[in-house]
Formats: sequence, C-alpha cells, structure tokens
Amino acid sequence: MVVATRYAKSLIDFALEKGQLEAINDDMQMFKSVCDNNRDFIIFLNSPLVNTDKKLSVLNALFDKKVNALTLAFFHLLAKKRRETYLPSIATAFIDQYKTHKKILTVVITSAVGLDDVIRKKALELVKSQGAGEIELIEKTNPDIIGGFVLNIGDRQIDKSVSRQLANLKKNFSENVFISKL
Repeated sequence: MVVATRYAKSLIDFALEKGQLEAINDDMQMFKSVCDNNRDFIIFLNSPLVNTDKKLSVLNALFDKKVNALTLAFFHLLAKKRRETYLPSIATAFIDQYKTHKKILTVVITSAVGLDDVIRKKALELVKSQGAGEIELIEKTNPDIIGGFVLNIGDRQIDKSVSRQLANLKKNFSENVFISKL
C-alpha cells in the first residue's frame, strides 16, 4: 500500500532526525500487536460512523503515557487528516522499513514440532553463512509437514519437509515413463 509506505518512510526519517528511532519502533511493534490481537479496534478505526474526535479520544486513552510523544503526535496527525484507517498498515510498513534500515533479516522456520537448541543453532549458522547481518528468527509449528523443516529467508524458501518429499515422489511415480499406459 503506497500511502502506508510513504507515511512510514516519513515517520522513520523524522524519528532518525529526532534520535527516537528505537522508541518509535517499540511503539509501532506494540501498536501492531494491539491491532493483530483486537479485531474490534481495527473495525473501530475503519468505521465511518465514528467521528474523528471520538477516535482521537480513544487513541489518547489507549496510548497516552504508553508511547513516545512523537508517536502520539503522529497518531493525532493521521486522525485529523482522516487517515486513521491506514494506521495498522503504516505500523507494518514502518517495522519492515526499520528492519531494512537496520539490516535485520527475518527468517521463518516451520517444523512439525518445536525446534531444539541444536537445530535452532544450525539454522542460524546456515543463514549467517549466506552473509546475513542481524537475524530475527521466527519459529512456527505445522504438523502437516510431517517432519523436516521449511525455511523462509526473505523471498526465498527452502523446503526440506517430509510432506514435500512425499509429494515429489507421488509426482515422479505418476510420470513414470517406464510403465506403458493401456
């Protein structure tokens, strides 16, 4: 979303100028968490029936004294411009741009069961050997992959799951050229 990306970029630039980048990032992380866990809050922000003053008072009640003054002023600015519906997208875009600015690579590893320390360490070493800087490792579990793992590094995916290997075998057997079809 172009609007969210532009507002996030402006906020990052302003936060850098004021020396508040880490604090604003923490605020955006918290705001994104609130949005992710409270569908009603998103509906409230998107509602055309709720006037701007009411949205501002709710934003103040929820975030005053909990976020940086710069973040609260940014929320006010967006609400006054009737752009509060973009706040969740802006928070996500801000976090993404922050990670790019800090050269933080997000790596998602999915396994059938949780990772133990040995496998977690090997996965981090694998990613670091590719020349990555700081790494944010997100672990997910999905019993449907049966075993093995699926590793997502940026826009690349390494699928070493048992379910993928079974699917490949099934495909190979269905395309067997040695068996004549009658």
